[in-house]
Amino acid sequence: MREMPGLSFRVLRRLGVALGLMLAIGAPVQARDAGAEAAAPGPFKICKDQTYALCAVASCFVYNAVSYCTCDVKSGGSISLPFRLGRGQDVCTVNENGAQNNYMVSTFSLPDSVLAPGGTQALYDCKASTSDGAYAQCDGGICFTASEGQTFPGSGKPLEKGQVICSCPNTVADPATARIGYQIAGPYPCQDSFFRNCSSRTANTKTGSTVYVGAPTGTATFLTQRLYGSVPPINRCPAPGGPG
Repeated sequence: MREMPGLSFRVLRRLGVALGLMLAIGAPVQARDAGAEAAAPGPFKICKDQTYALCAVASCFVYNAVSYCTCDVKSGGSISLPFRLGRGQDVCTVNENGAQNNYMVSTFSLPDSVLAPGGTQALYDCKASTSDGAYAQCDGGICFTASEGQTFPGSGKPLEKGQVICSCPNTVADPATARIGYQIAGPYPCQDSFFRNCSSRTANTKTGSTVYVGAPTGTATFLTQRLYGSVPPINRCPAPGGPG
């Protein structure tokens, strides 16, 4: 998955910037209707009634500049860029075929752990003007079902049932060119110390580093709206000092 997905993740980053800007000027926030699956507009694809990997709140171990993220196995509807692969093949068909071939694909749905008020995680805002950390972008990442319940490099203990390792490329933020920041998931209530993961001193692409799955600010909310038709209250931790 090294060539085509690498290009697609760069496309995702550009899309995420645009989506974040759209949200910043006023996307609606409504109560979640878990039973509704809206048709995904533009470049996005909704995969219905499939088993998939959810990496939105995952932490990752970096090895040879690639992140290996501990993700949760979920079932139901999810959304992704289509990652078209030949005639009639895309992220949904690739994921479907994985059920018989010991792999699955990482796609997006809203994690329950970030829902307010009871969730134990939140989206942390990493500021565009100061954040130079690395984060993993897992949309379309290939995951190894054989890793479930096994020990994997960088993991202090065996994976639990319902967890798999997904291979995801990294993005390194550049304050000199960034127009919008990014978000990673961390503990809730908010902890100022977790913002160190917005810095390259902590989150980088060196072998042995720990990074978190992230996306340009507003992407998760935008995709949630497109998947469910509404967005519930989400725990969020603004960067110290406000926007910027």
